[in-house]
Amino acid sequence: MKKYDYLLFDLDGTLIESAESVRVSLAHAMEALGLPCPDLSDYTKYVGPPLEDTFRGMCAVPEDQIERGMILYRDYYDEVGQQSNRLFDGVIEMLTALRERGFKIAVCTSKNEPVAETVCDKMGLSPYLDAICGSTFDGSRRAKADIIPYAIKTLGCRNKDNALMIGDTDFDARGAQLAGVDFLGVTYGYGTVESMQACGAIGFAKSPAEIVELMIEG
Repeated sequence: MKKYDYLLFDLDGTLIESAESVRVSLAHAMEALGLPCPDLSDYTKYVGPPLEDTFRGMCAVPEDQIERGMILYRDYYDEVGQQSNRLFDGVIEMLTALRERGFKIAVCTSKNEPVAETVCDKMGLSPYLDAICGSTFDGSRRAKADIIPYAIKTLGCRNKDNALMIGDTDFDARGAQLAGVDFLGVTYGYGTVESMQACGAIGFAKSPAEIVELMIEG
């Protein structure tokens, strides 16, 4: 694997184990809207893509209720849902080791940026990050293909060949592919190796510790 200087980490499923917080918040929003909730047993279907897409597609929420659904979701997530989040084992040690070796690190998530900042603060991640980059409420940045270039610019990276996106789903892999950035998949999250391979993953890590090994050894 070639050397990189800038690392973009997905948040849900890569740094934090958050599927349950997303599930309960989504279920709450659907109940509050008075709409039938789809089967949420398969986390891979809704942990990763933009929330708006989940409401519009998987949840079949009418267009005129999507905005309210997103507000209901976020309010519940902020107050209740995110309490079930936890860091994957070894994440802080990984970030510490990478920073000590001079890597510039950003969180690159489809969560709205203020929400992502709050989550990173509460989980103790912020001190190890050079930037926290997410989507915008006005929709100007929505999917990973929009957020990755923004994260690269925010980190001060002038050549995207020096940047690597690290994530756990094909949503991350496809976003990196569309942005013209290499992608490393992690196998401990919510996606599948096959789906990430299909979107051009250059390799896989089984743990945060293995990410460090791959980045150091190249």
